[in-house]
Amino acid sequence: LAALAAAAVLLGLPSYDIPPGVNQPAKLRLVLTVLLGTAALGRILEKTGLCSQITFGRYVRQGRKLGLDPKLFIQDLQFNEVPVRVYQPKATSDGRRRGILFFHGGGWVFGSLDTYEKVCRYLSRESDSVVVSVQYRLAPEHKYPAAYEDCLNATQHFLQHLEHYGVDPARVTVCGDSAGGNLAAAVSQTLAGRSDLPRLRAQILLYPGLQALDFNLPSYHQNRGVPLLFRERAAFFALLYLNGDALHMQEVLEGSHIPPDMRLKYTKWVSPDNIPEKFKVRGVRPLRPTDFIAEVYETVKRFCEPNLCPLLAEDSVVQQLPESFILTCEYDVLRDDGLLYKKRLEDNGVRVTWYHLEDGFHGIISLYDYCGFSFPSGKRGLDSVVNFLKSL
Repeated sequence: LAALAAAAVLLGLPSYDIPPGVNQPAKLRLVLTVLLGTAALGRILEKTGLCSQITFGRYVRQGRKLGLDPKLFIQDLQFNEVPVRVYQPKATSDGRRRGILFFHGGGWVFGSLDTYEKVCRYLSRESDSVVVSVQYRLAPEHKYPAAYEDCLNATQHFLQHLEHYGVDPARVTVCGDSAGGNLAAAVSQTLAGRSDLPRLRAQILLYPGLQALDFNLPSYHQNRGVPLLFRERAAFFALLYLNGDALHMQEVLEGSHIPPDMRLKYTKWVSPDNIPEKFKVRGVRPLRPTDFIAEVYETVKRFCEPNLCPLLAEDSVVQQLPESFILTCEYDVLRDDGLLYKKRLEDNGVRVTWYHLEDGFHGIISLYDYCGFSFPSGKRGLDSVVNFLKSL
């Protein structure tokens, strides 16, 4: 099995693109080799009936259990029946601390409390904050809106019990990377108009995926083969979250899943015209959407719901959002989702702090300290989040 997986990796590696401008390209190639080997071995195990490819991928990505942290109290709890892990600094505080709800990435399919243990410990220690990491239900077993509902329920519970954790009601932030950034944006929008709960102080969105209308934005073509997220996989994960399967992936990639009138309606928010020109100099190949296919739209029409694609929220909702921090990476298919949301927020009077990693790639934050070697750009990105938190 190992030999077959190795052969698959060697055959597949040349088809992926690792630009020289990315942070630590040699290390990234090693990470890619591990991921490709995991995927290849998972396919073999699935064909032999031993376990599914997704189950094996989750096992490999689980991460090792870390020991006690001398600076943190860490406990596993449940908030509204949603598993969470709470990180609280041990040092005494002069007043109430910040609170952070953290939603992990992984395409709504992968990721766990253990996978993001290092990131959450770092955020809690360095920003002196109470961090709540949320283990939402994963696709394809649990389709949309399961993950969103879990994150919302956990957040509401935390906001109702802040005093128990010594958290200042005026300094609670939602934070997430990739799919977790999507969930953080959706939760923030839902809570924006609520008067029965403390208002969120901020939202932190790290290379978030915010729309599934257009997989032909400039960043999707520039970075279509750049690890750790490829163009086809972005559509695959979105479909798996929505429907539990990836049927019609090709039609979605080509853009034939959205009616012309609806596409026209959302052009003011989802369009290459809203991307600054400096981000279009690198190999942009704009494609015209193929003919609309009504049958495909019927299977994916919930892509137009803001709880799934927050970039499509109405202006009246966006105007109520809290101060925001958005991190984007140059070598990331989701870069333009972040840029488009940044513009929407600013156009609606929301204060935005934007941090762009010129040498960054998708997923780099979770790799800031990976298996004994580090990605300095990931550490810079994580520190930019800490600095933003300290400013609140």
